[in-house]
Amino acid sequence: MSTQDLPARSMELLLPELQGGLRYLARQPIMDVRGRVHAYELLFRSGPEAFFSGDGNLATRTMLDNTVMFGLENLTGGLPAFVNCTDESLIDRMVDILPPGMTVLEILETLEPTPTLIEACRRLKQAGFRLALDDFVWKQSLEPLVELADYIKVDFTLSGPAQREALRKKLSGVTLALVAEKVETQDDYRRACAEGFILFQGYYFCRPVLLKNHKVPSNRLSQIGIIEALRGDRVNLSNLAQLVKRDASLTYRLLRLVNSPVCAIRQEVSSIETALLVVGEDTFRRMAMLAITSELGANGPAEVLRMAFVRGRFCELASGFCGMDATEQYLLGMLSLLPAMLRLQMQLLTPELPLRDGVRKALEGVFNPERALLQWLEGHENGDWQACDAIVDAFGLDRIKILKFYAEAIMWAETAIQSAI
Repeated sequence: MSTQDLPARSMELLLPELQGGLRYLARQPIMDVRGRVHAYELLFRSGPEAFFSGDGNLATRTMLDNTVMFGLENLTGGLPAFVNCTDESLIDRMVDILPPGMTVLEILETLEPTPTLIEACRRLKQAGFRLALDDFVWKQSLEPLVELADYIKVDFTLSGPAQREALRKKLSGVTLALVAEKVETQDDYRRACAEGFILFQGYYFCRPVLLKNHKVPSNRLSQIGIIEALRGDRVNLSNLAQLVKRDASLTYRLLRLVNSPVCAIRQEVSSIETALLVVGEDTFRRMAMLAITSELGANGPAEVLRMAFVRGRFCELASGFCGMDATEQYLLGMLSLLPAMLRLQMQLLTPELPLRDGVRKALEGVFNPERALLQWLEGHENGDWQACDAIVDAFGLDRIKILKFYAEAIMWAETAIQSAI
């Protein structure tokens, strides 16, 4: 549906926001039991305040503007998008601007299930949208919405096992998917699985489960050695090619990446030596880092690898804002997820990493200039806008440009991960 098809009142409310600039946009993955991404929830912040305390309708209108500007499919890699909705956006058909087949409309827990709202939700279901009830707690008045819902989201931090068991009994016989929210640890994840949840939202998959052997595996050390060879101002490409060729899986991944749209090379290459000649040092450095990160994350959820690509590319793009070296920032962003890839704490990994002391400390969580962009992105991934604003203000960053770099990094990462796995 085009904007011309929207009701006049909806366009009157939406147009003022279409003329403004977006503030913050982030996405959080919703995972299935196999660790695959089922969908993304899109998080938006519309105003300059450090936390949301304003008009929810304004935030939703800005969200609609942002999805039009960037394209929903680009923000989610073609997966479904969960978007928070106010009663105004549902009743006045403002959400009709979104593609029904890709959109799950989240009905906030603060909305009153009035006959008008229920009728609007019924119409949206008929139009092809899916519905989710957010932060759900059972109330008799919500039964009409439960009958229409495709998903029910339960906050694990605000509910106990007995409360969730009672909710499951209430929902017996109803066909819908239960989503466990705020699942932050492996224990949370295991508990949610045992209780019958089939979808999970939270960063449990990025929290390492420590191995009993606290040593980095030898093949991983070899790959970290390649990182060291890539780090210098000038790279001995011949020696580097020999290092890469010792790892068959890494060679395969590298050649796939060099032949992929990530590199945008028209000439096909079939060997490391040819790749070096065709792409040149700077591009090869980036391709090799992609391949190494892909290999390091090969046994973990693909979303961890995707996040590593987003972080690396974002830090590289935005490095000029902080006067940082682009290649070093690229490494910092990518390596920040090594604990999730290797299931080891960062403090056990950094002694093995051939990095400057400032970058090593940044990886360990020390806030310094090298860590500024990574810390902004970590806050952004969690929707912690106050933390993001503090970094923006401290370094004099441009909110609009930095957000566009984030959106560009997402789209670049989607291409990269298709070429890497």
